Amino acid sequence: MQHVIQHFRKDEQPFIEQVIGWQREVEDRYAPKLTDFLDPRQRFIVEAITHQSEDLHVFTDGLFENAERQRMLIAPSYFQATKEDFQIACYTINYPSKFVQIKHPDVLGALLSIGLDRSKFGDIRLAENTVQFTMATEIVDYVRANLTGIGKVKVHVEEIQSTVPLLQNEEQWIESSYTVSSMRLDVVLATVANISRQKSQNLISSGKVKVNWTVRESTSFELQEGDIISARGFGRVKIIMTEGRTKKDKIRLQIGRLEQKL
Repeated sequence: MQHVIQHFRKDEQPFIEQVIGWQREVEDRYAPKLTDFLDPRQRFIVEAITHQSEDLHVFTDGLFENAERQRMLIAPSYFQATKEDFQIACYTINYPSKFVQIKHPDVLGALLSIGLDRSKFGDIRLAENTVQFTMATEIVDYVRANLTGIGKVKVHVEEIQSTVPLLQNEEQWIESSYTVSSMRLDVVLATVANISRQKSQNLISSGKVKVNWTVRESTSFELQEGDIISARGFGRVKIIMTEGRTKKDKIRLQIGRLEQKL
């Protein structure tokens, strides 16, 4: 197990220990363990750790197609998961769309403002006048009772019927190559966002930059292959691979860019 753990960053240690605890719980009780909603980096860690055991299977579901946030079932090898086992509810938010425009941060802010953790909610998807989001079934009644407004707008939360199609994710990654002098966060961000190093550093130190869904305020944070960087107002980029060095000793990077404002 130790050789697996050493591939992860030090600050991911608490989550790794939590995952090891889940694994032991499943092995001791011989019954499945359902997680809250996890981001792709967290799911990667769960997979890496649980794959060390042949007696465990891992299942994931987020209801939406290609959901970014999904719940996981860590289960004994005999277990076959069904949709119901994931305990995910999908709801829509009704609001006076003729008079107001609601954005992703507005919805997320309202959900968190009623006192619940982000891990209880899955993806939030918006299209034209429609808002859909997933959540753990155990908080449904609480959300229905307490989510009555977004900003100054009165809203009503309603379950999505099985006949109503779920919103598709229109994300598209565009790949390009860059050269950077180092893998520091401020250097890579300045290069791929085409901004000054100073502006890049300001964004990072003011808490507007995330790496793998975690806010990073250190400008010298070292990036690795597979990392996903999101900076407010600049969308999201993924370090697909490092491709060696140039004659001037710069690092060649293959970068995927998501053309979507965050």
